[in-house]
Amino acid sequence: MTDRLRADLTALMLIPGLSGHEERVAAHIRAALRETGLAPQTDRMGNVIATIPGDPAAPSVMLFAHMDQLGFFVRRIEADGLIRVERMGGVSERAMAAQAVLLCPPGQDDVPGLILNKAHHATTPDEKYRVLTAPEILIDTGHGSKQAVEAAGIRIGTPVVYLPRVLDLAGGRIAGTSVDDRAGCAVLLAIARALAATDWQGPTVHFVWSVQEEFNLRGAVVAAQVLQPEIALQIDLMLASDTPDMAQRGEMVLGGGPGISLYSFHGRGTLNGVIPHPALVRLFEETAAKAAIPLQRSAQVGVLTDLSYIQMLGAGVASLDIGFPMRHSHSALECCDMADLEALTRLTLAALAAIRPGFSLSREAGP
Repeated sequence: MTDRLRADLTALMLIPGLSGHEERVAAHIRAALRETGLAPQTDRMGNVIATIPGDPAAPSVMLFAHMDQLGFFVRRIEADGLIRVERMGGVSERAMAAQAVLLCPPGQDDVPGLILNKAHHATTPDEKYRVLTAPEILIDTGHGSKQAVEAAGIRIGTPVVYLPRVLDLAGGRIAGTSVDDRAGCAVLLAIARALAATDWQGPTVHFVWSVQEEFNLRGAVVAAQVLQPEIALQIDLMLASDTPDMAQRGEMVLGGGPGISLYSFHGRGTLNGVIPHPALVRLFEETAAKAAIPLQRSAQVGVLTDLSYIQMLGAGVASLDIGFPMRHSHSALECCDMADLEALTRLTLAALAAIRPGFSLSREAGP
């Protein structure tokens, strides 16, 4: 399983897919699902959806991960060919300087570029320690003029992402572009393949590879409104807190197994988050114990997922964020451990199989 997961993750991380421009990622996922024998559909927003029917007496489940990644949009092309951009999503501006990027004009070849960084020998004392904001940076594609840049297909609104890369690290760890959330997409593919290969007797499972999560959590909400699941499980990163800079944020360890979120709250503009349904917390805790899979716990401010909005649809959707520890979130290169992804796949498969008729989502504590 781990080799297939690694191959899927590697392939997915090398495909650019800025929010609102996920089509190439979606095409790759649809092709993989068709090889499995599933019949994926794509809705008007761009979400890829595949359903494996199950016992109608059991609560239906929507299991999802987002395809998109953060990045930039072209805002202006200067006469000398240098390009100005606007930030799209939670780009870490501290991580931008000197990074390689890829500009993706629709229907034309991708164009590599570089975020300029003023020569160290020429920086003043005041400049040395100041971080440029996204509207201040310039991207050089080498073209040398506005006309040449436009001839390459680049216009205002062209999507820009960090140059897709993958680094195989020691100890089964992998670094790359958009581990958030192509790792979740790879796990979702593994689970779909596993269920499609069996005579599935569990609940109906709707698999959703969603769009525009990094752009204010949009795509998965649309899918959930149509699918109307009783349970929603999102697969996404969990902030690893096993490096000196993160040590006070929690106890999430890279390589320590999958995790569940017990509390998330954005706290910056978007006053939303998730306090999970207790039945789902018990389900994953008990399943992990039975399968001897270590289960880590997260409680964080500053984190927000699509689940924040899905939980409030209709009469309410029982929700839980599940995921994998990840380092360097929203940087040009993020890092996860393949063992965590493999264990998350096994844990989720076992938890889904335990959702049977009579699985109670009631909040009533007594008779």
